[in-house]
Order: sequence, then C-alpha cells, then structure tokens
Amino acid sequence: MTREEAYGLLKEYVEKESLIKHCVAVQAAMEELARVLQGDEERWGVVGILHDIDYERYPQEHAVKARELLEEKGVPEDIIRAVQSHAYGLCTDVEPLSDMEKAVYAADEMTGLVNACVLVRPSRSIMDLTVKSVKKKWKDKAFAAAINRDVIQDGADRLGMPLEELMAHTIEGMKKYADVLGLVGEAQ
Repeated sequence: MTREEAYGLLKEYVEKESLIKHCVAVQAAMEELARVLQGDEERWGVVGILHDIDYERYPQEHAVKARELLEEKGVPEDIIRAVQSHAYGLCTDVEPLSDMEKAVYAADEMTGLVNACVLVRPSRSIMDLTVKSVKKKWKDKAFAAAINRDVIQDGADRLGMPLEELMAHTIEGMKKYADVLGLVGEAQ
C-alpha cells in the first residue's frame, strides 16, 4: 500500500480536517522515525496515515473497528496490527512489539504535544520550535492536559530512545509537512 492509497482510504472514513492533519502529522513523525531506526519509510508513513481511520465514525470502537475496515480493503496484517497497537492500554490490548508499532504508539501523542507547542509560539511556526521549548511545556501538566504524557514516555522507553530524542525526531518529521499541517506560521 502506498501513501497515496492510504490517504485515499483515510478520506473515505474521515471528513474532519483537524483529524486528517493529525494523521498527516503522525505520518510525518513515523517517516522520520523509520529513517532513524532503519525502517521502511513508506510503510511506516502508511501506518501514521491510517492509525485513526475509525476514530471519527466509530469512536467507541476506536482501534478495534480499524481491523475490520482495513481487512476489508486488503491491508497487510503488519500495518493493521500497528494501527491497533497505537491505542495500547487505552482502547486495545495489542501491545506494541515491533519498532514500527512502538513508533506509532509514541508518535500519536507526541505529535499532539508538538502541535500544541507550535500554536502558542509567537511565530506559530514549527520551523523555529526547539526541543527545549517542548520539554518546558512537557513539564507543565496544565498545558495540553489531554496529551497522555505517560504514553509518550512509555513509547520512548519501548523504543529505547531518550524523550528529548523522540521530541527532536517528531519536530524534524513534522517540519517536512509544515505547509500541509498549517504550521509554517510567520517564520521561514
């Protein structure tokens, strides 16, 4: 499955622009993590695109209904399992075991934190966002309180990656899609 096919499939089930942008953000982080961890960038990106395919229509069955939807479309098992594992401990009992699964588990929440950090910057741009800024907001539990920091830390630990490194790779990946994500802001 290509990124374009995955994106087309996502658009069949997701209409909200904010959720589509979130899936693209996770795609971006996944591609960067694949590059760093010697994974298949396209395949990992597909997982990022598809990870919330069932969230809008089936919120009560999130990450569970995804299996059925993706199986019907002939999506490979490793991609389906990774999609399900991103919600480990929250909606599914599919534990992230492969690097691709661990990456999507960590990237899902981390992209939300990075996005929130960008939106409060004077420049409203990811291009000048630093790990130091994200780390400062990380420590402020009232900031982006819905972001599950325990999942992010668990994901980083599962990857054997320091938290700051996960932040850096997420920022770097999202920079490549800044225009699509609406995160270019005023900094160039």
